[in-house]
Amino acid sequence: MAKIIRKPVPRKAAMPKKKAKAAVAKPKPKPKAKAKPTTPAKKSLKAMKPWTPAEIHEVFSRFRKANPEPKGELEHVNPFTLLVAVVLSAQATDAGVNKATRALFEVADTPQKMLDLGEERLRDYIKTIGLYRTKAKNVMALSAKVLSEFGGEVPRTRAEIESLPGAGRKTANVVLNMAFGEHTIAVDTHVFRVGNRTALAPGKTPLEVELGLEKVIPAEFMLHAHHWLILHGRYTCLARKPRCEVCLINDLCRWPEKTV
Repeated sequence: MAKIIRKPVPRKAAMPKKKAKAAVAKPKPKPKAKAKPTTPAKKSLKAMKPWTPAEIHEVFSRFRKANPEPKGELEHVNPFTLLVAVVLSAQATDAGVNKATRALFEVADTPQKMLDLGEERLRDYIKTIGLYRTKAKNVMALSAKVLSEFGGEVPRTRAEIESLPGAGRKTANVVLNMAFGEHTIAVDTHVFRVGNRTALAPGKTPLEVELGLEKVIPAEFMLHAHHWLILHGRYTCLARKPRCEVCLINDLCRWPEKTV
C-alpha cells in the first residue's frame, strides 16, 4: 500500500511582539513647604531711636568716673616716637609693637638717630611686627621728611602728618590728640565697632563714624573720648562675645542683641 505523504502545512510567521512601552514615572508632587514663622526684621541702627544729649553726657560721665585719665597703650617718649609707634601698629597689636620698640627707642628716639640707625638695623628691631619690611621703609622715609621739611619736629596739622609715608588719617588723629592735646577722634576697629553697635555714631566707614562722634560728644569729653571708646571696645564691647553683663552703659546701649 502506497504511503501517503502529507506536506507540512507552512506555519504563519510569528508576528513580532509589540514592545511594552516603558513606564514613565510621573514626578511626585513636591510636598508644600511649611510656612516659616515670621520674625520681625531687626531694626537698622540708623532707624533706631537716636541718643539724646542727656544720654550721651551720661555715657561719657560714667567713662570719666571709671577712668579719669585714660592713656593710650602705645609706649613712646616724645611725639616722634609716638608717630613711629602708630605707624608700626597698623595690623598689629599695641603689645606686640611695645615689645619691639622698647629697645628701638633707647637708641633711636629722633628722626636723625633713626636715619643713623639705618633701615637694615631697624628691620632687626621690628622683625616681630607684621609687614616689618614695608614699615621699616616707611619709618626711614618719614624720618627723612620730618628732618628735611619740618625741621626735625613732628608737624602739628592733620594734612602735614598725613603727607608722611605710612601715616593716614587715624595716625594723624592719634598724634594730634596724644602729643598735642587736639580734640580728635581716632577710629580704629574698636571705635568703629562701638560706634555702630551702640548706635552712638552709625557709619559704613571709619570717617563716617569719626564725624558722627565729633557731632554728638560734648566738648568737655573730647580730649579723652577716643581712649575711652578704644578701651571699651578692647576690653568690654568685644567683637565676638561682648561682656554686656559688666558694661558700664548696658542700660543705655541700643544694640538689639545685648545680653542684659
